[in-house]
Amino acid sequence: MIQLLFTVIFSEMAMILLFVFKTPSRKLLIMSLDRVKRGRGPVMVKTVAGTVFVVLMSSVYSMVKIQKRGVDGGGVVNPTDQVLMAKHLLEATLMGFVLFLGLMIDRLHHYIRELRIRRKTMEDVKKQNRSFEDGKVEETKALEAEASTLREKLKQLESELEVKTKEVNTSEANAIALSKQSEGFLLEYDRLLEENQNLRSQLQSLDLNFSRSISKKNT
Repeated sequence: MIQLLFTVIFSEMAMILLFVFKTPSRKLLIMSLDRVKRGRGPVMVKTVAGTVFVVLMSSVYSMVKIQKRGVDGGGVVNPTDQVLMAKHLLEATLMGFVLFLGLMIDRLHHYIRELRIRRKTMEDVKKQNRSFEDGKVEETKALEAEASTLREKLKQLESELEVKTKEVNTSEANAIALSKQSEGFLLEYDRLLEENQNLRSQLQSLDLNFSRSISKKNT
């Protein structure tokens, strides 16, 4: 049994060394432990660990019994009990190492797997961030293109507004000139109308005088 325990301990130490160094063998070991922890694997491992723990407790109990016999025998332990005591102590120590190294392997496997999952998650997050940034850059370019188009339209509208403003100002100037010209025409019309009336009145007076002169000659 001692040789078996030494074999198990060396095997566990080799597994721990494989966990420590990043090699292809570590990937194979992790995949193997992943398969072991699926299905009935955890139950089997717990059963083996429980059996080893029970045997460990049995060895500790045997050591306590041997030590108690020595105390009852006046503190003298016979050679057989010494050999048994050394054997049980060695077995208990080896089984304790087996359980401890097994626990270390389980924790190392758990932490390495968690680390791989987190690295994969980080890579996915980085990819999402890159795609989001690319989409954001494209959206920014589209917005800039739309803004430049709107600026060009604004400049065009401003130029059209300036042209229309000039036309309106020209139309207003023409209207003012026409209104002034019409006022001049009205004044000239009034003057001509007044002269016409004066000429008519003079013509009437001349006609009247002429008729009077003709009537005097006839008399």
